[in-house]
Amino acid sequence: MSASDVAISRKITAERALTGKRIDVTGLAFQVVLLLCLLACLFFIVALVGTVLVEGIGVFEDRGTDFLSSNLSRISDRAGVSQAIFGSFALALIVVLVAFPLGVATAVYLEEYAADNVLTRIVRLNIRNLAGVPSVVYGLLGLAVFVQILGTNRGAGGGLTGGKTILSGGLTLAILVLPIVIITASEAIRAVPQSLREGGYGLGATKWEVTRSLVLPNSFAGILTGVVLSLSRAIGETAPLIIVGAFFGTFFTTGSAGFFDKITDSTYTALPQVIFQWTQEAQSEFNTQLAAAAIIVLLGVTLLCNMAAVLLRNRYEKKW
Repeated sequence: MSASDVAISRKITAERALTGKRIDVTGLAFQVVLLLCLLACLFFIVALVGTVLVEGIGVFEDRGTDFLSSNLSRISDRAGVSQAIFGSFALALIVVLVAFPLGVATAVYLEEYAADNVLTRIVRLNIRNLAGVPSVVYGLLGLAVFVQILGTNRGAGGGLTGGKTILSGGLTLAILVLPIVIITASEAIRAVPQSLREGGYGLGATKWEVTRSLVLPNSFAGILTGVVLSLSRAIGETAPLIIVGAFFGTFFTTGSAGFFDKITDSTYTALPQVIFQWTQEAQSEFNTQLAAAAIIVLLGVTLLCNMAAVLLRNRYEKKW
């Protein structure tokens, strides 16, 4: 074999190695395992959602939107989720008003103003650890702070939160998702190219002007996506609301009350609480059909939140 043939053979061997023509048995086996795991997850998701749809769709076929507009009742044919929908909406509103500004402000400080020292790294580490704390721990925190400390009577005006009210529940959920908002906002701010900041400084802009006019607008898509996804988690939480006093039962009398009265009343509920309560009822109409229908409503709300996150991200996402 001539030297040119040897060179050609080596070139072909190198090209095959670089282009992956050889069979990687270990890599192929790993891909098969990953595919099987994906199929297993999809199977359980489809099975659960399919079961809920089969059991709960009949309620909407028989009653239509009456199920969404009716109050809680001990009679299965009259029971609805309007009070639970209002409670979930009010809780979500409090979460947005509290967690969004606090989380974004904290992320801006950590990424743009705080020095990179040991203390800052410890704070970042603790924030990431708090994102993995079980939700029931935040429920105990909410019970101690928002219900007992801030909810006790202070003179004629009463406590700041009123005790076991929607405000206490919303503040508890806001603290629950606050670490997630901070993390997602920090990642979105960090993704803004440093050259953009340097260009602003080169034009004579101050730190605040660069942050306000360049960093925040260009990280808005990631921040908003994180907030919406955090909100979708908050509206599905049950354990914290149980601890801070969310109502359990098939009937209570705030259906005809005004908006402010519902916010300050000590009796409130939400979709996860209603679902849990109905699954504990002895009647099959409650623990099967109505509970499944309420799950469909909660899934629909969560799906809308996730769709909104995707649309907002695609609308405001920056291509660098």
